[in-house]
Amino acid sequence: KGEVRKRDKILTSTDTVGKLAGIPVVVNFVNASNKSKSLRNVLEKTLGVSARAYVPDYHSNTLEKQQSKHKGLSPEQAKAGEKTNGKVALFGTCYGNYNEPSIGTDMVSVLEHNEIPVTLVKKEQCCGMPKLELGDLDAVEKAKNVNIPALAALVDDGWDLIAPIPSCTLMFKQELPLLFPEDEDVKKVANAFFDPFEYLWLRHKGGALKTEFPMAMGEVAYQVACHQRVQNIGLKTRDVLNLVPGTQVTAHERCSGHDGTYAVKTETRDKSIKIARPVVRKVDQQAPDHFTSDCPMAGTQIANLSEKVTHADHPMTLLRMAYGL
Repeated sequence: KGEVRKRDKILTSTDTVGKLAGIPVVVNFVNASNKSKSLRNVLEKTLGVSARAYVPDYHSNTLEKQQSKHKGLSPEQAKAGEKTNGKVALFGTCYGNYNEPSIGTDMVSVLEHNEIPVTLVKKEQCCGMPKLELGDLDAVEKAKNVNIPALAALVDDGWDLIAPIPSCTLMFKQELPLLFPEDEDVKKVANAFFDPFEYLWLRHKGGALKTEFPMAMGEVAYQVACHQRVQNIGLKTRDVLNLVPGTQVTAHERCSGHDGTYAVKTETRDKSIKIARPVVRKVDQQAPDHFTSDCPMAGTQIANLSEKVTHADHPMTLLRMAYGL
């Protein structure tokens, strides 16, 4: 109906916010403001962003900047498997670019350790999931018109596609094909898009994944992100991490209650916490050595409510650590 609050438009404009907040010097002010109780109270009263909700840091040294200086493997070194071409184009995502670029760099480290050439998708906008959840289909189509031609060209050049955030992967694998069923490039991109651990498991099945792990992870509590579960690929993250000797992964298939913006809105913050409580109790009962979720926002939400874990590591970070990288 178009009845959308200014706050919701801002929260879902991830590209714009990330670029502005990530400007050098500005980024220090933004991050300090997000940790200031008084400024957060002002933000709550003016925009309706809960002062109790965790807001991620922003980085000026983005994933894009870091990868522009990285000399990776040559595409000619790619070794194709039965269902994979053996070279990966990484769609960094807004969150992976501006908020947690370390997830992307860990992903590159793990892939290159397994002799998989990686390139970063150069012409990239937000996948469109935040605007889809807001009902702004015009914005979704605009983002699609930028992203799909660039991704389709990479597919034509033999690149497989992955993204570090489950909701972004879901957007390309399922949501866009439903929205634009006649678009052949959308179908092409969907068929070439993989969840990162789905991809690693396919490589493992083909005998192309290195399984020498010098570091054990011990007991791992693993929250299975909702936007990953709905892809119906199975618990591939758990399966890959269980390849690490001395590691036992317990999967918890319960919602974190985060849902992108639901957890940070004043009017839904308490409901978000109520939804998260069952999985928080499960994690606390386990008292693991590590806690992880493919969705960093879900992981952080649970870790902040937990009495037994202090932070969430992305599964790719755990895998990098297990490899001793």
